[in-house]
Amino acid sequence: MRLTYLRPLPVISLVVVGSALAGCGSTAAPAPPAAVTTTAPAPAESNPAGDIPDHQAYVTYRSGAGGFSLKVPEGWSRTDAAGGDVSFTDKLNRIALHTATAAAPATVQSVNAAVVPELRRQVPGFAAGKTTTVARPAGNAVLLTYRGDAPVDPVTGKAVHDSFERYAFFHAGHETVLTLSGPVGADNVDPWRTVTDSLRWQ
Repeated sequence: MRLTYLRPLPVISLVVVGSALAGCGSTAAPAPPAAVTTTAPAPAESNPAGDIPDHQAYVTYRSGAGGFSLKVPEGWSRTDAAGGDVSFTDKLNRIALHTATAAAPATVQSVNAAVVPELRRQVPGFAAGKTTTVARPAGNAVLLTYRGDAPVDPVTGKAVHDSFERYAFFHAGHETVLTLSGPVGADNVDPWRTVTDSLRWQ
């Protein structure tokens, strides 16, 4: 018998060299994007309806009939009525002045007894606040605070609920009533103090 020996085939080893592959068109992984820091915009300042701006300018109004002067916000509309009454308005705020002869200064008791019932009949949604005596440069005044509905807006058909400050001053046989009003929630403490502090007798 003839024996045939099969010679083993040579083993071919494949060595993959990373550097070789790197030179054969492969690309490195892209670097991660740089972190982007964003700053949220500051929220816009939102003032309640009726807030009088802090930078509001004032002009002096002089009343010949009432014998006094008063600072009022510049640019407000002025309306004159019979008897020397006058009012100044801008959007939702109002300053009203009424002068009449009087035998004696108003008191907390007289305002509560006579003025409050009258306002309750005249002002829709009337709600009385406090009646106190306050000191101002022009002298003491009886201050009545209350709330009520402003006249209905002819465009929107709605009425704004207002806060009122009614000051009754007395000088030389005359009572001057200064009423300030604006929407409930408006912060007009400083402007209203500027107006009431500015009253001067002529």
